[in-house]
This record gives sequence, C-alpha cells and structure tokens, in this order.
Amino acid sequence: MIKQAMVLAAGFGKRIRPLTLKKPKPLLEVGNTTLLSNTLKFLSGHGVEKVVINVHYLADQIIEYVSKNKFNLEIVISNEKDEILDTGGAVSNAIQNFSDNPLIIINPDTIWSDNYLKELELLEKLFQNDKNVKCSILTVKKNRSFDQSFKGDFNLEVNKITRKGNNLDYVYTGLQVVKPRLFFDFKEKIFSMNQVWDHLIKSNSLYGIESIIEFLHVSNLDIYKKITKKIIS
Repeated sequence: MIKQAMVLAAGFGKRIRPLTLKKPKPLLEVGNTTLLSNTLKFLSGHGVEKVVINVHYLADQIIEYVSKNKFNLEIVISNEKDEILDTGGAVSNAIQNFSDNPLIIINPDTIWSDNYLKELELLEKLFQNDKNVKCSILTVKKNRSFDQSFKGDFNLEVNKITRKGNNLDYVYTGLQVVKPRLFFDFKEKIFSMNQVWDHLIKSNSLYGIESIIEFLHVSNLDIYKKITKKIIS
C-alpha cells in the first residue's frame, strides 16, 4: 500500500472568483467539509501516512488550516513563495521529501468519496504487476462528468493512455500514481504535468484505468454552486 502522497494546492482558483479573492480554492466548503479536508481524509482512509502540500496563493491560510486540524497524517508544506511552479514543477520541487517508492499525486478540486478507494487500489496494482510502469492515472469518460463542458484529455486502450484521434473521450480525474524518479528527467523549474504525460505517451508507457464513478470536479463558480447544492440535497 502506498504510504506517501502530494496534494496540489497552490493554484489561484481564478474560475471560482469572487469566492477565491480572499480564500484559496482548497479551503472552499462543499457540504460540511472543505475540499482540502475531504482530500486528506480520503488519503488517510487509503492508509497514506505522509502528505506534502504545495502552496502559493494565500498560502498562510492553508498552512494555518492544516496546523489547526488533525488529519492523522504527517503533513509537510512545500511553499512556493517566489513563484508558482505549475503542476509538474511543484512535484519536482518537492521530490526530496519522498522515498523512491510509488507516490500518489492528487488534485483537491475533485470530490473524493470512499468509492474511489477501490479505484486507487487498481492504480496501485498496475505498479505491482508491471515493473515498467512509471505512471498510472485515473480517467473517466466525459459522459460521467457532472461538468459536461470538458472536451477530453486522452483515450484509453487496454490500460494504455494515448492522445490519438480527433475525439478524446476520457477526462483526467485528478488522481495518479507515479515513481518519483520519473521527475529526475525534467530539468525545468516550471512545467506542467502534461509535459510528463506527453513524454510517457511517446514511449507508449503512460498507463491508466477507467473510473466508473460520477465525476464531481469543482471547475468553475457555476459548477461549484451546483455540486454544493447536489451534495447538500
């Protein structure tokens, strides 16, 4: 079982404004919890013991929130004080905090229910069954997304991720498992996770599985309001 994870929490949350003008997106409430708390409890439920959270925008609020709440986790803050490093750069910057064992990377914008625990276990099994797997991501078909505006990120062909064709049917859920040493190949300070995925796709070595859960992802202000109403009701 994977014991280490990184939560990407440094973004500006521009599409959720004005709610994020004075509060970072991970601290927005959905139901009776925050997006960040929901994510940390999900990781703890899987058996994760150590979590690194990267912060930048309104970082002090996230740091204070984590310090005041007990999540049964060892939490390390990776503070990108000078400039935001994007998703790939954030992981690369924090990589010294992790062992060489597989690492969970997770986006707190998704509503992570306990139903996702079984799918996370399937992502882990890809690593257990094939030593060549460097990254496995959880995808979902666009028609399972609460936000129907997503255009699609990938296609999935028997656990292999591609970007072939004009119609990309699968959306990234915000959950992946990687080998930390994968980031040693990237020398840039600021770069997107998409660069990592494209690098792996070229070598036919980006793996994934299909989620069967309705994808609730806080993508913009309108969707946030609708998801909040759906969860409360």
